[in-house]
Amino acid sequence: MDTMLKSSPQTQQRSNHSDQETSLWSSGFGMKLEAITPFLGKYRPFMGRCCQTCTPKSWESLFHRSIMDLGFCNVILVKEENTRFRGWLVRRLCYFLWSLEQHIPTSSDASQKIMENTGVQNLLAGRVPGGSGEGQAPDLVMKEVQRILGHIQATLCPFLLRLFSWALLWFLNRLFLNVQLHKGQMKMVHKAVQEGSPLVFLSTHKSLLDGFLLPFVLFSQGLGVVRVALDPRTCSPALRALLRKLGGLFLPPEANLSLDSSDGILARAVVRATVEQLLASGQPLLIFLEEPPGYPGPRLSALGQAWLGLVVQVVQEGIIPDATLVPVAIAYDLVPDAPCDMNHDLAPLGLWTGALAVFRKLGNCWGCNRRACVRVHLAQPFSLQEYAINARSCWGSRQTLEHLLQPIVLGECSVVPDTEKEQEWTPSTGLLLTLKEEDQLLVRRLSRHVLSASVASSAVMSTAIMATLLLLKHQKGVVLSQLLGEFSWLTEETLLRGFDVGFSGQLRCLAQHTLSLLRAHVVLLRVHQGDLVVVPRPGPGLTHLARLSMELLPTFLSEAVGACAVRGLLAGRVPPEGPWELQGIELLSQNELYRQILLLLHLLPQDLLLPQPCQSSYCSCQEVLDRLIQCGLLVAEETPGSRPACDTGRQHLSAKLLWKPSGDFTDSESDDFEEPGGRCFRLSQQSRCPDFFLFLCRLLSPILKAFAQAAAFLHLGQLPDSEVGYSQQLFEFLQACAQEEGIFECADPNLAISAIWTFKDLGVLQQMPSPAGPQLHLSPTFASRDNQDKLEQFIRQFICS
Repeated sequence: MDTMLKSSPQTQQRSNHSDQETSLWSSGFGMKLEAITPFLGKYRPFMGRCCQTCTPKSWESLFHRSIMDLGFCNVILVKEENTRFRGWLVRRLCYFLWSLEQHIPTSSDASQKIMENTGVQNLLAGRVPGGSGEGQAPDLVMKEVQRILGHIQATLCPFLLRLFSWALLWFLNRLFLNVQLHKGQMKMVHKAVQEGSPLVFLSTHKSLLDGFLLPFVLFSQGLGVVRVALDPRTCSPALRALLRKLGGLFLPPEANLSLDSSDGILARAVVRATVEQLLASGQPLLIFLEEPPGYPGPRLSALGQAWLGLVVQVVQEGIIPDATLVPVAIAYDLVPDAPCDMNHDLAPLGLWTGALAVFRKLGNCWGCNRRACVRVHLAQPFSLQEYAINARSCWGSRQTLEHLLQPIVLGECSVVPDTEKEQEWTPSTGLLLTLKEEDQLLVRRLSRHVLSASVASSAVMSTAIMATLLLLKHQKGVVLSQLLGEFSWLTEETLLRGFDVGFSGQLRCLAQHTLSLLRAHVVLLRVHQGDLVVVPRPGPGLTHLARLSMELLPTFLSEAVGACAVRGLLAGRVPPEGPWELQGIELLSQNELYRQILLLLHLLPQDLLLPQPCQSSYCSCQEVLDRLIQCGLLVAEETPGSRPACDTGRQHLSAKLLWKPSGDFTDSESDDFEEPGGRCFRLSQQSRCPDFFLFLCRLLSPILKAFAQAAAFLHLGQLPDSEVGYSQQLFEFLQACAQEEGIFECADPNLAISAIWTFKDLGVLQQMPSPAGPQLHLSPTFASRDNQDKLEQFIRQFICS
């Protein structure tokens, strides 16, 4: 066999490798292959409808079924027809002419309006000795306000915007094959603009390029210059100065000072006045709800919540009547700036460093056909005012993970409390703390709700499907013809669950495109029979494939949770290596399944699950069980001597119906009827079920195995230590286990951090103050080796090897 597709070919060998790959692919197929369509049936389903529970009016008013018939447009495809001119010279200068024709509204009095803001003026008058609000502020204080305002934003420069748009359009065409946007989604956003409320785009954050790409996409669709709330940690001072001229917004460092700091009060007043002026003038605002890529911390961005809190505050106080929120998702075949080593501090990107990175990327793309595709998704807009009114009625009582799960882990209790889990990892900034406690909770739940909607509506790319197959089913290699069949199967399973895919075309071309993008992490081997063998590269290659496969997890999340819960239920009855027929004999009661599902939902972090705050845990358990039945893994079974499930006579409603929330639309055949044992199920004996069950369990294996190894590390770690120090200790332990056991998908620093934070919530680790800063200690409860073993066994019951 001959090894092909080296991970990093030299520039002078690119043409030779390209010829070899073409020959390799042409010799690897001797049959006609099918085409993949990105939808089932006749029409493509619409993704991203807003929540019908929280925003029923928006759900009806800002959507029409005719928009589903509209197709996609390639945003970066600018031709002669996109300009007012024609001719051979126009065809060569169409990018430049297009950028000149874009309308850029300017406002020269924005700074003056901010200075005249009532909140700023009242604050300035209060800082003047003896001031009553009628006199002018001293020059020193006025200069301080202007300095803070200059740190937040700058006047837009039309020349720089047009020049940057031309350069970015040229760069994107050489970096990506296409940037797809659904015309119907854009039509829906334009309809929301006509209603008069300012637009606030709330987006996922996959790449540092998002801060340039998304504003360009919205700018090209006639929405004007979008103001972007950027993270100052990712940019150097010189780059921040340039980005302010292009529409960037940055929080001043004084805004995060203590609530009683005079500098902090002034900075927060100026920031709020800036947001008021921006929304009152109708300018669209873009906020990233996720932390920057590569940032070792919580998924939800504290900075994004701070900006969203300002928008909520402005609407709640009636300064503007309403704001329209638009969830945004962006999906890449391959994230262009994904770091190879994520265990590093986030270094600010300098102006010259960024320019060199661009030129280096262009050099790598020169003469190379391995360009990725991008899909931008705009979900259905909804009213912030409507959400704020309706969402409060869904709030219920919550308990910490320590109260919910610790007694069950230690065997002190067997009943799971019927309440929601309280878990908040994102720290509160100074801007968010200025809000009332009720509004702080509203902002946190709104950001989680929108992020959940954005992730659910994001398109699944071909690299995620290919990486999932190679990681979970074929780590030792697979024949290409078999891989193509499974690629088509997994694509169809994704579409059956109502998720969108970001690709279409001939299966052979899709596989060639996908594997060429993953060439640094896979090896192609040619066998003598004319077929090809695809083998994932061990080590960091598997870690990278694990990160890509996480993009597919939201599609199968309910089934994966259910499969792991069933595995936990069978762990004490049937050996894991036992035959499938033996596991199918066991009866699984509905109450037992509910309990196991609820335990696993409590154990897994909310940053992974992203549950909608308006959905109760009872509804989540019922949804998981329904998904297992729909996919054919569970089959209803009548217990001997019991009344058939179809016999509803003499059944009495249980007391649960008296306290369930009105939004709990559960099946009438659930355990709301008083039955001795409830319904029972068995594992299906269909031939496809064992492999599918194992596939679903392995989707959650990386995080569950990382948690189990973190529990085993408790007696080996050096405590007390800082959180950063202990995270490094645990990550090194995960790397050592990966080398020893070959489980490289668990060697991720983000998984180590998630395990530590989950153990803090569970009461395993405690954070205590010390002169050197907060230190992690092992709690007295888990100081004994026996309780540590109980924790590890509790986690390992859900793992299917």
